[in-house]
Amino acid sequence: MGAWSARHRKTAVFGWLLFVVLASLLGGLHGSTRVDEAEAMPGQVSRAAEILDRAGLKSPATETVLVQSTDLTADAPGFRTVVDQVLAGVNGTGRAADVRSPYDTGAVSADRRSALVQLTVKGDHEEATANVGAVVDAVAAVQKQHPGLTVVELGDASSGKWMDEQFADDFARAEWTAVPLALGILLVAFGALVAAVLPVLLALTAFVAAGGLVALSSGILHTSNSASSVMLLVGLAVGVDYCLFYLRREREERAAGRDLDTSLRIAAATSGRAVLVSGVTVVIAMAGMFLTGIAEFKAMAYATILVVVTAVLGSLTVLPALLSMLGDRVDKGRVPLLRRLRRPDAATGGRFWNAVLTPVLRRPLAAAALSGAVLIGLAAPLLTMHTANLTFQQQLPKGNELVAVSQKIEAAFPGSPAPASVVIKALDIDSPAMTAAIADLRARALASGRMHGPVDVTVHPEQNVATVDIPLNGSGNDAVSNAALRTLREDLVPATVLAVPGTEAPVTGRTAGSYDFNAKMTGSMPLVFAFVVAFAFLLMLTSFRSPAVAGTAVVLNLLSVGAAYGVLTLVFQHGVGASLLGTEGVGAVESWVPLFLFVILFGLSMDYHVFVVSRIKEGRDRGLPTRAAIAHGIRSTAGVVTSAAVIMVAVFAVFGTLSMQAMKQMGIGLAVAVLIDATIIRAVLLPSVMTLLDERNWYLPRWLAWLPDFSHTESVPPLGTGAPLATAAATAEPHAPQARHRRIGV
Repeated sequence: MGAWSARHRKTAVFGWLLFVVLASLLGGLHGSTRVDEAEAMPGQVSRAAEILDRAGLKSPATETVLVQSTDLTADAPGFRTVVDQVLAGVNGTGRAADVRSPYDTGAVSADRRSALVQLTVKGDHEEATANVGAVVDAVAAVQKQHPGLTVVELGDASSGKWMDEQFADDFARAEWTAVPLALGILLVAFGALVAAVLPVLLALTAFVAAGGLVALSSGILHTSNSASSVMLLVGLAVGVDYCLFYLRREREERAAGRDLDTSLRIAAATSGRAVLVSGVTVVIAMAGMFLTGIAEFKAMAYATILVVVTAVLGSLTVLPALLSMLGDRVDKGRVPLLRRLRRPDAATGGRFWNAVLTPVLRRPLAAAALSGAVLIGLAAPLLTMHTANLTFQQQLPKGNELVAVSQKIEAAFPGSPAPASVVIKALDIDSPAMTAAIADLRARALASGRMHGPVDVTVHPEQNVATVDIPLNGSGNDAVSNAALRTLREDLVPATVLAVPGTEAPVTGRTAGSYDFNAKMTGSMPLVFAFVVAFAFLLMLTSFRSPAVAGTAVVLNLLSVGAAYGVLTLVFQHGVGASLLGTEGVGAVESWVPLFLFVILFGLSMDYHVFVVSRIKEGRDRGLPTRAAIAHGIRSTAGVVTSAAVIMVAVFAVFGTLSMQAMKQMGIGLAVAVLIDATIIRAVLLPSVMTLLDERNWYLPRWLAWLPDFSHTESVPPLGTGAPLATAAATAEPHAPQARHRRIGV
């Protein structure tokens, strides 16, 4: 691919640009089909959404207006006047439906100083999000007239509108922060503006093209906002890294005195191979997310696979073509103080890495034991990990206005912001038996001690559907709420409404969503883990023809993932250092984050592993003893691995600064894992373990001799010579015993 691209430079470059433009244009014209509620969640929550969808009801966007006073009770004339003004103002917008007074529903607090006006916003989710602004303005107008009272609104539409806008702002901020960061780091790594700009441009074009492809195919596999964020996160990281590997190797070969064509061939045969194997590993890892059966995971997996494949394609085609066009002009725009590439110790890893590597190679057993103990210690907190679908109160930073409103409502009406909803589908919803069963359900719920009022019953006679909203005790996703949910699902609903023949009654709501999601994750994670580990092992075994190398890769990656889990649990669940990130009080890890981190990290960790081990094997194929090859491979890749890791950590850390807690957890988890992987794993544990294994690293049992050999015999000068590769190839007989040549792995 590299040779073809170098020979057909214009075709490769303009073909890539045409591909990017067409993919983006067609994707924009097609638009994106988003994951809906019925497919977004598993279990009873999905079934409840399906019943409402088929009935044409959709899940209503419920809103609550809190009227609260420190002096007046709900029975006072002044308090009633404020409630009446809220009712009139909300009804006057024409955007609200089913507006109910607290004096009719009984939604008055125990101390009689708080009351809830309940309503729904017209339209489906998107329409309600657009319509709720007028309702919010009407409530704000009442608050302005009565500054002595609290008149605030909270609900599905208002919080959804805020979160949609915040998500868009965060996404834009991540784009504008991550790209300059990556560019600055590359400028330090290469010391030249052109060389620094190339990887960023290719990564961005790969992201744009993949985004168009995702939109174009979203009619078949629906996408989501989370998928777009993940695609940017991973696409920028791997796109820049892949180009960095390729470009850095080509520059090193040019610095060694080889001509441009030869340097490109060596880069293609070495770094290009590492990019291809790494990309395939990421794709395999992400494919494991399809086994969860959850639409959101499928969307994230598909988007990530497309952006990684596109980044690999660009790195192996358009990058060699651009390098062939530019030649040594890729070093244009040099910054004298940042010319790191051609420094005298670039090939040996520099003083820092030499200082780390020398004792590791001298005492490999002690180094392996110490680094392994550190990683196991970091991973230990994962044994206490608690996952949950974070409520928006947990998702948003402390001091947020919506969080403050939610806390006020929660204090006056525990559990009411997120009630469980029993969706009843009956043969005859108005039958005496069903009417009695619903009344019995309401009475038993209030008598259970695990649920409380107000219980809201809404009947839709034409569709034979009813919804019963029952507030649960607890915070919404804690043990108390989960116990109440199980009581409702397993005891109360079967004993009441399900006793009527021909009835379905799935229980939905925020607590139910979190509970079902966690149950689905618990069931699918072993399958996903087994799939990813098995296929990663097979890929490494096929690539390096060594069970030891493949097994080492899997074990080291599992250690880095475990350490990342431990740090994530320590920070976001137990609060160690959480104040620095604005995560106080979260108390849980977002349900989808652990599985997502596993598949992403298992794929991304292979970037460094394949790149480093390929260089080690290359040295051994050239005739170096295993220990010398390990030292050569680690030292010669130290600079590029450091640069790549700094870029990844910086990009991921940007997501750790965003407002949404799920994005924080994802970004911090990825950043910590990559940092651990590029330091403890690659600089200490990998060389020490490979040194202990010595020649066993390359042992291939006879029964595996059928594995394909992807090595490429290329006549090259021995290590340490500066003779151009093409010259050596022209003067050596490939099969002559006296010819001084070695094999270079592809």
